[in-house]
Amino acid sequence: MSSLVPRLPAHAAETIERFLRAHARAPASGVIVGLSGGIDSALVARLARDALGEERVMGLLLPDARFPPELLKETEQYADELGIEHRTIFIDPIEAAVRAALPELEDRVDLGNVKARSRMILNYAVARPLHRLVAGTGNKSELLLGYFTKYGDGGVDLLPLGDLYKTEVRALAAELQLPRPIRERAPTAGLWEGQTDEDELGIRYEELDQILFGLEQLLREDEIAERTGFPKAQVHEVAERVSKSRHKRRMPPIPKLSLRTVGLDWRE
Repeated sequence: MSSLVPRLPAHAAETIERFLRAHARAPASGVIVGLSGGIDSALVARLARDALGEERVMGLLLPDARFPPELLKETEQYADELGIEHRTIFIDPIEAAVRAALPELEDRVDLGNVKARSRMILNYAVARPLHRLVAGTGNKSELLLGYFTKYGDGGVDLLPLGDLYKTEVRALAAELQLPRPIRERAPTAGLWEGQTDEDELGIRYEELDQILFGLEQLLREDEIAERTGFPKAQVHEVAERVSKSRHKRRMPPIPKLSLRTVGLDWRE
């Protein structure tokens, strides 16, 4: 058995809740969480509710016309069970406006990015008047792979799950006894019909996280392959994806012209 399986820290929930309380304080009145019906957003909403209280958490459901009605109903019911306020806003008018302005936009990835960025716009449009922070739902596996839309679902104020691999997210969701349908649903960004994370990535999270954990430990690719039993080509492909997506995890580059430069040596 591989020795590179990430293990959920015993203090994960407590640490994340402390993190949320530390950051979502005055002048912020609370947080907004984009609820998608998936495990990551459900877990963030639960942790935020536990940390801040139900009155300081809002769930924002941002479906399009293709969003399954039964999943929408289930997600709204989950927000009700948490006791948090929630709103549902369909994003189709924003998508339609972009497509009208750019009729040549046909690639499904480009159109998927429009969906993700439309949701980011609405998250902040709702959050600012309420003095809320936008709590993102990205996890460590997604961040390392760049498996998110820049200035879309990557456009947030906080990332409570950002240091948990997807397999650890699942473990924490089980520990907190989130509803079984949410925990067992195939992960998807919902950017086009039939999309699932693992089909698009070409690897199961159980395997992916072992490779990423090996890279975190600064192991060589051949060492990771030997310890996991995965093909060297697969390990290399994951490592390349981490390397090529580093721009998504950094501020935009700025040329050095003065004593202290934002993103380089201006320390906050």
